Parts: sequence; structure tokens; C-alpha cells
Amino acid sequence: MKAVGLYRYLPIDQPEALIDVELPKPEATGRDLLVKVEAISVNPVDYKVRSPKDTVEKTPRVLGWDAAGTVAAVGPDVTLFKVGDPVFYAGSITRPGANSEFHLVDERIVGRKPSSLDFSHAAAFPLTAITAWEALFDRLGVSPQGADEGRSVLIIGGAGGVGSIGIQLAKQLGKLKVIATASRPESAKWATELGADHIIDHFGDMPTQLKQIGFEQVDYVLIFNDTDKHFPAAAAVIKPQGGIATIVENDKPIAVELLKAKSAAFHWEFMFTRSMFGTPDMIEQHKLLTEVGRLIDAGTLRTTVGQDLGKINAQNVRRAHQLLEEGRAIGKLVLTGF
Repeated sequence: MKAVGLYRYLPIDQPEALIDVELPKPEATGRDLLVKVEAISVNPVDYKVRSPKDTVEKTPRVLGWDAAGTVAAVGPDVTLFKVGDPVFYAGSITRPGANSEFHLVDERIVGRKPSSLDFSHAAAFPLTAITAWEALFDRLGVSPQGADEGRSVLIIGGAGGVGSIGIQLAKQLGKLKVIATASRPESAKWATELGADHIIDHFGDMPTQLKQIGFEQVDYVLIFNDTDKHFPAAAAVIKPQGGIATIVENDKPIAVELLKAKSAAFHWEFMFTRSMFGTPDMIEQHKLLTEVGRLIDAGTLRTTVGQDLGKINAQNVRRAHQLLEEGRAIGKLVLTGF
């Protein structure tokens, strides 16, 4: 089968950073689905895993943790899906990725593809939807039934992939007042169209900007961009007994003592936790994606695709990595077909 992989971890401007390869077609066992991949989406985790290091792989390593496709075969213990079912999912970071014609994935982290979307638009949702949902509703404890209506959330990185779905979940389900950050006119327009009530610039003085639009403090902060840089501002603007959640790893120690006087909570969100550790509640991601699919088909959630980069091949995947590394991508980057 065709795939995009790597042997060496190189800067993205080098052609061998990602290459076209041929690999054996895998076989489904246990609770695995064998999915014929129709479309993929590229996320920051892809380039972070690919980042330069001295390791050399003996066999091609395949990346990619967002896919939509059709079930081609099922393991003997599968109960949730059958051959021919259209699906979407993010996969497990501990297993080969989905940048391949066929891909194995545990059925407990897979959802049925929304019927209203084609494969490319469906592939844009899983990783970011799971991340934003878990950060907002599971980590921060916001009610997805709207019981916290009127409370405020600051979403740092509103025009990125996770921010694009985070704005919608906070507004449509949480019924929150949404302040999103964006640094360019086009990204500000994107975030506003997705439902943000206010826009501020994360390159500016965020506490001052919040005061200028009438917010001395906010109930929640979601950090979807540069924890090291933005945590001090988040700590300054969070309300007493509020909560901050981040999805971005830190390079330096985080000054969590800034939260003590406010009894404010700090949470990490990593959507691979369940599949990485095989937690007893892995099936919750199947349920989550099922609900996301329902919300998409009902028109509650809209597409977060920013750009379709064409066929799934090494050249186009390298381009996607480069766009994400430059930090200028709006919404999700998708690729369709081999």
C-alpha cells in the first residue's frame, strides 16, 4: 500500500523529511478496524513528532492522526462497526499513523462519519473536536447542556484547528461569552464567523485588552497556543475559583503558584491519553465522536477546513507541515485521496 513516512527526523525543507513509501497492507485483529483511508488532516502533533533528532528508523515511520475512510475489514472482537461503514477518528499516537492507504485503529476511538460531510471535511474534525471537548467539558467542567450560560471563556489561539472547534463548542453548547485571540484580520474574521463575541490580539497586552471590552477577569481560559508565553496573562485574568486548561507542552517551569491565592485550577488536556494508556473508558471517545457527528449533521457545528492541499503524497504533506510550523494556518489543513 502507498504511504507517507520517514526514516530520519529532518527539517521540513529537506525532501527526505517525509517521503513516499510502499508498505505491506496490515490485517485487522482483536477490536481493530482496517480502514481504507480516503482523507487525512494534519495537526501540530505531526510536525512535533517529526521534529529533528538523531534517531534513524529501520522501517518507515508513518505519522498522521486524523482520518476519514471506509471500514475494509474488522477484527474478530469488533462489535461497533461492520465492513463498508464510513468512519472518522484520530487514532493512537503509540501506533503507526494514518498517512497510508490502509490503517488499523481500535474501534473504541472511532466514530461514524457524519452523513452530511464528505471524507475531506470529516477528516478535519476528530483530533481537534476531542481535544476541545475534553478541555472544555471534561477538564474545566463546563456544562455541555448550557448550565453555565453567561460565563466567560478566553480562547487563546482562536483561529487554529482546536480553537476553531473550541469556539463553536463554547458558544453553541456551553452558551458562554467567548473572547478569542487572533493576530491578523483574516484570522479575526474567521474566529468571529465561528461565533466569537470578542476578538483580542495574543501578541498584545491581553489583560488590558480584556478590560477595554468590559472583562476585568474571565471564568475560564483555554490555551491553544504557546503555554510558556501565555500562562502569566492567563493567571492574571482568571477569576477566583476559575480554571485554566492548556493543550501545549511547556519548555520552562510553569508558575502555578500564581493561581494559589485565587484557588484557581490548572489542567492539562492530551486527547491521546485514553488510547496511549488503554484506559477502561476508551470507548468514551467513540461516544464523543458519535455526538460530534450528530451535532454536525444537525447543523450545530460547522466545518473547520481552512485549506485542501490536494492528494495525499509526501510533497503535499510536507507543505502542510511547513504551513503549521510557520504558525499561519487558519482552520484545518486536509488532503484527499492517494
